[in-house]
Formats: sequence, structure tokens, C-alpha cells
Amino acid sequence: MELIKKFIPYYKPYIGVFILDLICASVLSVIDLAFPQFLRILRITLFLEQPSVILGRLGLLAVSLLILYAIRSLCRYYVTYQGHIMGARMESGMRRDLFDRFEALSFSYYDTHNTGEMMSKLVSDLFDISELAHHGPENIFISVIKIIGSFILLLRINVPMTLCLMAVVVCMAFFSVRQNGLMRATFADNRVKIAGINSSLQDTLGGIKVVKSFNGEEIEEEKFDRSNIAFFDSKKANYKRMALFFSGNNFFEGLMYVTVLVAGGFFIARGQITGEDLAIYALYINIFIGPVNVLVEFTEQLQKGMAGFERFRDVVETMPEITDKPGAGELTDVKGNIDYVDVSFSYEGEDTVLNNIDLHVDAGKNVAIVGPSGGGKTTLCSLVPRFYDVTAGCVMIDGTDIRDVTQKSLRAHIGIVQQDVYLFNGTIRDNIAYGKADATMEEITEAARSADLLDFIESLIRRWERGAQGSPAVRSRE
Repeated sequence: MELIKKFIPYYKPYIGVFILDLICASVLSVIDLAFPQFLRILRITLFLEQPSVILGRLGLLAVSLLILYAIRSLCRYYVTYQGHIMGARMESGMRRDLFDRFEALSFSYYDTHNTGEMMSKLVSDLFDISELAHHGPENIFISVIKIIGSFILLLRINVPMTLCLMAVVVCMAFFSVRQNGLMRATFADNRVKIAGINSSLQDTLGGIKVVKSFNGEEIEEEKFDRSNIAFFDSKKANYKRMALFFSGNNFFEGLMYVTVLVAGGFFIARGQITGEDLAIYALYINIFIGPVNVLVEFTEQLQKGMAGFERFRDVVETMPEITDKPGAGELTDVKGNIDYVDVSFSYEGEDTVLNNIDLHVDAGKNVAIVGPSGGGKTTLCSLVPRFYDVTAGCVMIDGTDIRDVTQKSLRAHIGIVQQDVYLFNGTIRDNIAYGKADATMEEITEAARSADLLDFIESLIRRWERGAQGSPAVRSRE
């Protein structure tokens, strides 16, 4: 219930579409309930008239029913189209919220979470949430209207037989609720295991050059097999629980028909119901069981969606460890003097990496930090742009504590050449200008020249020009 309360506010921007969707859903339900009642009324009114009277009114009856079902078709179109669009928009908004949160989180979060797992939350989890957002309220609303409506109409036909039927429904509901709780754990475990597969894939494919360089294919296959088998075992447990759930509910559905048949025969024998009314009753049983089946199947969707939403909330509610302090100013007129003042640092739950470091770097000076692997060189440099915050002491630029200025203005004055080169999907120009989207072509060209990339880029241009003169396949490759 706590998760559902947190889920409801996401409908607020689409409240108009949501309400109209429920109105259309209610129209669908009422029309479906109306047909057996029309048949029952016609059986005791029009169909008892003379053949000529019946034939004379059939045209009006057909037109009325056609209009009714045309309205039903329009409502179905709206529910199917706009309802899904609403779910897709909610999914898109949640994905934006999740992506924004990922960008806001500190480096310490990425030290303990795999990229593949985060991608799983951005894609597959949110798809299940989108399906739940659309189908959840609609299925519940339609099912409740049909169940209540058909129950009232069944009571009008025969009260004792309907009460016998409701006894079966109560037993079915008790069984479903109990199995529903058991299913939730298996769906949550599925999400963890599929994230494990995504993590394994991301590690292997992202480091494929290293894998091939060190003949690590068999190692990666074993790692993938472990995560793949773990996911299979989780799915197997899930399907076993689902099989018990659906087969049990299927048994109760059959028990409903048995109850109607036996009770109907009993009440016909006692003269409390006619054979015609029993036939109408059977039609309503189908309408009654239909939404019950929808609710039973909806349970699977609910568990998937709630498991995904729970993982979504875990991320969205995670607060960045490094934030701008209230009233933080802008870093301006930077000269570049850097001071580490009695700096100590340790990663969460680990021993101290840096201890009481004092260091002064004059603006414009080149300083090399030398030491063994794991000695803290990268960590020392990562403190300047506030990828991590010091445990004790402070880092200062031009005499200003970097915690007193905004992270954006601080990092705008820092250039970083990474150990591992990473290129974003896009053009060479986009990658060079990354971090300064308004850079002019002259600035980009000068940056490429400074990095000794200009000759390489020009060779790529010549290759493309040669390919453009060849076949479409060659041009496509270039």
C-alpha cells in the first residue's frame, strides 16, 4: 500500500485523460452487462408477441444495438489508444526522473552499482510500470463494475443460487490473496537476476578487447552461465508459483459452473427458477467469471509493476552524497592555485586512503604525482573536482574552499584527460566540444591540433570522400 500511495501522484499530470479513460471503461462494462438483460426482457415482452409484431420491430432493435456497439467500439478505441499513450508518457516521465537521479548521484554510487543493473531499471522495469499504469486502474475499474453489476442482476434472477456462487468466490479470493503474496517474492527475485545478466553482458561487451587480449572468453562464459542459470532458476520458481496460482483459480472457476448447474437443477426441481432464467443466469456467469479472470491475470502484472516500481523508488529516493551547500557561490576569476590543507580521505567502510596531506600547487605549474598502484594518486586528483569529498581538511582553489562554490562552476574551470578514453556516440566534433556545446569551429580545430588529432581527422575525411564516390555500401560503412 505504501508503494501504491507513492505511485498514484504520477497520474496527476494526466488526470483528464485518466478520468475519461475510466468513463469509457465504465461504458464498456455497462454495455456488456446490458446484453443478457436485453435478452431477458425481450424474452418476456417482444418475443411473446405475434410474429408480424416481432418482425416489424426487429429493424429498430437492430439499429439500437448497432448504435450501442458503435459507442462501445469508440470507447474501446479511446481506452486502448489514449490509455496506452498515458502509460507511455508516465513511463517517459519516470525514465527522465530516473536518468536525472542517476546523473545527480555521486561517484560513490557508481562504485557499488553496475551499469547493466542501472540500464535494467531504465528499460525493462519501467516498461512493466507503464503497463501497470495503464491497465491497472482500467482492469480493476471494469472488473469491479462487471462483478458488482452481474452480482446484482444474478440476485434478481435467484437469490439463494447467487449466495451459493458467492461462497465459492470468497474461497477463490482467499486463495488468490494468499498465493499473490507468495508470487511477489519470486517476481522481485526475477528483477534482481535479470539485472545480473545485464551486468554480466555489460562487463563482457564493454571490456571485449581485454577479454580477447587475455584469452578470457571461457572465464566470461562461466560468469555469464552462472548469472543465466540463476535467472533460469528464479524463473522456474516463479512459473511454479504462477502455475499453482492459475490452476487453483481455474479449479474455482470450474467449481462456479458446477455450483450453478447443481443449484440450478435443484431450484428448477423446486419450481423456484425456470430453464430460460437459468440460461440467462449462465450468460451472466460468463460475464461474472470474465472480470474475475482479468483480476487473476492482473495479479501477475501488478507484481511485476510493483517490483519494478520498488526498484525505481530505491534509486529516486537515494540522495547524492555530494551536494551544493545552501548559498554556495560561483567560482570566478580562477588563476589556478591549489592547496590541500591537512586532507584525509577514506572510502565508505574502508581504511584511510589519504592521511593528513598538505600540498601546494602554483598556478601554471606541471606537477607529477608518482607512487605505487593503489597508493591514492587518482583519489588525490578526484578531490579537486569534488568527485569525492574529503573526510577531513579541505581543498582550496585560489584560497577558496571548493565546498563553498557550486559544483557546476567548479568543474567548468577544470579540464580532465582520462586514463581510459571514452567516445560518446556522435561525431568527432561533438566529442571534442563536449562540455562546451557553443564552441566555435575555430576552437574545436585548435583543440584537435593541440591534441595532435588534426592529421588523423583529415585522413578520416579523405576516406569518407573516397567512399562517397563508390558504392552505397561503401558510403554506408564510411
